[in-house]
Amino acid sequence: MRISVIKYILVIAVALMSTSCHKVEEFADDPRGNFEALWTILDEHYCFFEEKGVDWDAVHDRYARRVSDEMTREELFNVCSEMLAELRDGHTNLSSPFNTSYYRQWWSDYPQNYNERLIQQYYFNFNYLSTGGCDYGLLNENVGYIRYGSFSYTPGDGNIDNILYYLRGAQALIFDVRDNGGGNMTNVEKWVSRFIGQPILAGYISHKTGPGHNDFSEPFPYNYNPAQLGRIRWGKPVIVLTNRSTFSAANNFVSVMKLIPGVTIVGATTGGGSGMPFNSELPNGWSIRFSACSVLDADGHTTENGVEPTEGCAVDMNPQAALNGHDTILDFAINLVQSGTLDR
Repeated sequence: MRISVIKYILVIAVALMSTSCHKVEEFADDPRGNFEALWTILDEHYCFFEEKGVDWDAVHDRYARRVSDEMTREELFNVCSEMLAELRDGHTNLSSPFNTSYYRQWWSDYPQNYNERLIQQYYFNFNYLSTGGCDYGLLNENVGYIRYGSFSYTPGDGNIDNILYYLRGAQALIFDVRDNGGGNMTNVEKWVSRFIGQPILAGYISHKTGPGHNDFSEPFPYNYNPAQLGRIRWGKPVIVLTNRSTFSAANNFVSVMKLIPGVTIVGATTGGGSGMPFNSELPNGWSIRFSACSVLDADGHTTENGVEPTEGCAVDMNPQAALNGHDTILDFAINLVQSGTLDR
């Protein structure tokens, strides 16, 4: 029997809580105690130290020197936030009543490569349809287009059936997940199931089993099945558009779609974010969210640093062309369809 990803996530949550049972460590509710509690939580439960090449002990020594009993809560928060930024992880956030830390350089150092208004105006003249968190329509070149802005939106099966039926006459489908920051992994499976005709190995999940940086379980495989009979599946070529702000569950979606024959990934390398987040709390009540469980691709490799486009399909938007109403990433995809070179 196939164990669902959600059920396995619950198993992971129990496992993560159990890894903290090796000792009971109390930290004082003062600047030093809260700093040490934060560092220790990450030291024992964070899952990407090796992938990020981070010497967490050295990080501790560097930032601990900046902690003092006289510092304000804002000063402590800033020191802790800077320490967390060493992990270069968009899933790692410290939240207080006055601020939430967030590592932005995973996307801020790259071109945006997406402009929603440009597509709505110049490719659809604002005549597109919307349902289930998706904007969709037919481009002039008889190419279907779906814009799915967030995996937090859960389209119903009927929504997806109606979208795919409407686009049924298109010669190919462009599925745009640029600027999609992720959301619910079950929605990844919901969409992938419409593009496959048989079960596929989607990847592996590995969770922490102890406080050591390399204490991980054996990778657990998870599979995706085709949509049930009676639901519409898409059997023509698919092009998935990506940018650096394609993150988390959207990053996972791209890694799975890349496995499927007839699917081409066009755009920029995704933003990564393959760790399943977990939450804990400091003595002062601040909460810490961090990557605690690694999701691997079907080859057993991490996608924490992103998924690359299909060979020969790395494209950026041209700012000058955008001023003239052209999305060069979308144009590249349309030209691929028209070239007739896409696999079916």
